[in-house]
Order: sequence, then structure tokens, then C-alpha cells
Amino acid sequence: MVEQRSEHLDNVFRALADPTRREMVRLLADRECTVTELAAPFQMSLAAASKHIKSLERAGLLQRRVHGRTHFCRLNPKSLADAHEWLRFYERFWSERLDALEHELRKSETDRTGGDK
Repeated sequence: MVEQRSEHLDNVFRALADPTRREMVRLLADRECTVTELAAPFQMSLAAASKHIKSLERAGLLQRRVHGRTHFCRLNPKSLADAHEWLRFYERFWSERLDALEHELRKSETDRTGGDK
């Protein structure tokens, strides 16, 4: 189970490592898009856009449905939520460390000025 979750997160972060795919995810956060609409801002071929979309699909970040010859893509927020949950641990970790550092700096300043502040 842990290994499967780790593989899933690896796929999510690998997909999000590419700026084009991150922008596609951002576009999909606004609304469902066709492959053509996702490719347009990047002036890339549909074949190139399809490769990016397949990477996002493998990571579970988007779902595709086909209507006739048109492929529609929509964001799957569950995979983003999984990544966010993983990152929250480090957010808490660094917040605690920075709070402790701030406390020590304030204490040091108080000690240095003799409490006159």
C-alpha cells in the first residue's frame, strides 16, 4: 500500500515537474478543455500536447472523455489533494522551525538590549 502511494506521488510530481503540464493543470482548474484548447497557448502540435496529456493522465491529474473525434480533458483534483497532503507535512515542519528561530532571535534581541524595547 505504501509503495503504491509512493509510486502515485512520484507520478504526480514527475508530471508537475514540467512547466507546460503545470500550465495545463492551471487551465483545467478553470474549466474542461479540449486537447486543441490545451495545446493552443503553447503553439505545439496536437501530438506533442497529447504526450503531455498522457503524462497527466498517468499521474491521475486529469480525466479524458471522447465525444466523436473530440477529446475533452478535465482536472481530477484528488491527485492534487494527495500531493498537497504530502506537502503539508513539510509546511508544518518549516513553520515550526521558523517559529522557533523567530523566538530565539527575539530572545537574543531582548537579551542584547537588556529588555528595553
